[in-house]
Amino acid sequence: MNTTILVAVRAGSVVLRALKGTLTIVGLAALAALFALPAQREAWLGNLPALAAFRLSGNTFAAPAATAAGTIQAGLAESDGEREQRAVTEYIARRYRVSDQAVAGFVSTAYRAGADHSVDPLLVLAVMAIESRYNPVAESTVGARGLMQVIPKYHLEKLMDHGGEQSLLDPHVNILVGTQILREYQRRLGDTEAALQMYAGAFDEPTPTYANKVLAEKARLEALRQKTKKPTSA
Repeated sequence: MNTTILVAVRAGSVVLRALKGTLTIVGLAALAALFALPAQREAWLGNLPALAAFRLSGNTFAAPAATAAGTIQAGLAESDGEREQRAVTEYIARRYRVSDQAVAGFVSTAYRAGADHSVDPLLVLAVMAIESRYNPVAESTVGARGLMQVIPKYHLEKLMDHGGEQSLLDPHVNILVGTQILREYQRRLGDTEAALQMYAGAFDEPTPTYANKVLAEKARLEALRQKTKKPTSA
């Protein structure tokens, strides 16, 4: 019995060595075939640094956190404009208790519309604050709609390309049209305060109450703008 077991063990050992040798040959052949193809060779070599960066953790592989974080941080350097918009977004969301994601969209559109129509985006945002407190579906008793409370019957020609009156409940369209109206009034009157009074339908009022409210809000936003600017080196 013992002799039989010994023979079986030796036979098994021979089989395992043969199998190991066969697998090694197959692996080398596959690797040689891989490197024979230029595209696969480039992909394999390109992945070597990433593979080397991984470490064995239990039964899984995990990338070092510091390496990944460093790569992300290197691509997130903010420009002055991006830093300004972020600060403005955070201020508005906090002050008016509006979703920061929604406000970020309003701010981004205000900056684009301001650039297109040569209007300070902070003035556009200040008008939104006074008119609707950043409520995109606000509607007044006289029919003014949306973030900038545009009255559609007075600006139908501006709405034709956007789908008509109902488009004013689209925040993007409302901001674009409201900014266009502001610019027209500024050009016509040559004065921002007067343009704001006309925007509110209060041009004939003895005191510029509405304009003062908007400009006071704009001043708060302007203070944020100044804080976000990097100090210039001497």
